[in-house]
Formats: sequence, structure tokens, C-alpha cells
Amino acid sequence: MSTSPRTPADPTSSHRAVENLIARYAELVDDGDFAGLGILLADATFTGSGDPVSGREAIEKMFRDTLIVYADGTPRTQHVVTNVAIEVDEQAGTAVSRSYVTVLQALPDLPLQPVAGGRYHDRFERRDGRWRFVERRVRINLVGDVSRHLRRAAAPR
Repeated sequence: MSTSPRTPADPTSSHRAVENLIARYAELVDDGDFAGLGILLADATFTGSGDPVSGREAIEKMFRDTLIVYADGTPRTQHVVTNVAIEVDEQAGTAVSRSYVTVLQALPDLPLQPVAGGRYHDRFERRDGRWRFVERRVRINLVGDVSRHLRRAAAPR
């Protein structure tokens, strides 16, 4: 019996694919790869501290306008994502997830420290056999010194 590549035979593979998207987001932010974030979230609506943003170019611009990037091309951060809970509906080709995020930052003149903490609420869909973000909602409720991270500091929600 063969299975179509469009529908995973093992539901674990869907969980892993969604988990990999969540991890990829953190890597792209920490690498300062805002074009990559635009591609990753091209089919999604991103809601953070401002108005919701949709589409590849708008999402890339939002990150460029929001995050401070240093000489090495990165924001000098590390996004640590934990408590990841993923629920997949294989029949519908949809998934939701909830997770915690802690943002660490260090600079030559700034010791390593947490600068923000909050939660991600995400929705995904499987289209053409591939999982993708359709929504990322970021709720930051713990804010430290973000003066060296954000161009404009956001108030906690």
C-alpha cells in the first residue's frame, strides 16, 4: 500500500513539520534574516504589538522597521521556544500550536540577559503537501530592557 506524499502516513511527521516551522522562525529572527521571515510567513498574518501584518513584503518590512541589527547582521538575540503544544487535524490539514518564548540578548557592552518573555499562538495549514504558517500571534507580557533590541519599544499586553 503506497501513501500520497500530500498526506503523511505518520501523524508524527506533521507534528515534526510544524515544530520545525516554529524553530525556523526563531532561527531566522536571530540570524537577522528578515527576507527569510517574509518567505516563511508569506501566507500568514502576523500580529504582534501593532496592527496585523500580512504578506511577504509587509512582514519583511515590519521586522526591518522594528528590530535593531548590529554590525554582524543580527539583532544579537536568541529566541528560546519552550512548552510547545501542537494539535494537528490530519483530515482537515490544519494545526494549531501554543508555546512560550524567552528572548535573550547580549552585546559587547551588555551582559547576556532576558529582554522579553511571552507566548506564541500559531495556526498552520498543509497546502500542496507542505505545512505553512497561516497565523502567528505574539503576546509579550514580560518586558525587560529592549532599548537595544527594538527601534520602538512596545508596551506589554
